[in-house]
Amino acid sequence: MTSTDNTATSPDSTAAPAAPAPARDPWDLPDVSGLVVGVLGGTGDQGRGLAYRLARAGQKVIIGSRAAERAESAAAELGLGVEGAENAECARRSDIVIIAVPWDGHARTLEALRAELAGKLVIDCVNPLGFDKKGAYALKPAEGSAAEQAAALLPESRVTAAFHHLSAVLLQDTSIEEIDTDVMVLGESRADTDLVQALAGRIPGMRGVFAGRLRNAHQVESLVANLISVNRRYKAHAGLRVTDV
Repeated sequence: MTSTDNTATSPDSTAAPAAPAPARDPWDLPDVSGLVVGVLGGTGDQGRGLAYRLARAGQKVIIGSRAAERAESAAAELGLGVEGAENAECARRSDIVIIAVPWDGHARTLEALRAELAGKLVIDCVNPLGFDKKGAYALKPAEGSAAEQAAALLPESRVTAAFHHLSAVLLQDTSIEEIDTDVMVLGESRADTDLVQALAGRIPGMRGVFAGRLRNAHQVESLVANLISVNRRYKAHAGLRVTDV
């Protein structure tokens, strides 16, 4: 009778464990220069300013509005190859879509564009704010934040949050070469937040910094109320910088 040599097929218990994968450089971001960016609410101050800065940096930009004529007029004023279109067409033709509509029209706009925004990377920069004689104050949507509302209304889109703390005055000032600020970027997928960070970095002086998942968007959106108070007291256009990063 011959015996079976079990040691020949048994795992080698003395083998060294596999080396861990090298840490990924958080500043190794993708190239987004060839992507088309749509800005819904691009005829408003914030959207128009973002459209201008991105187009000035060489990004292909389409402004969206409920009225195509209004979008086309705003695009013609900006120049830089910016195009204008009705919201649905803007969403369809874009790879990345920035939501820069007023808060009171946020849900209505997204509900109407669910099909056109399916599969798109959506960046919500809407700040739910109220105003009274004491100044600006944060509102808290039932979903937790504007970004979380967007995620609930757009289940087939990849929703992120960014560009909340930018001064529309500075964005639109053609004499300013650089916007000295960081952009807090939130989202559920690193691949998506990396794309948004890279897009922010296309604008000279600007840097995108990962700031957590969408459940933390309320704090970021709410901080705009504090910045409004800062700006009123000091007659400024304050932004944010994250230190030691």
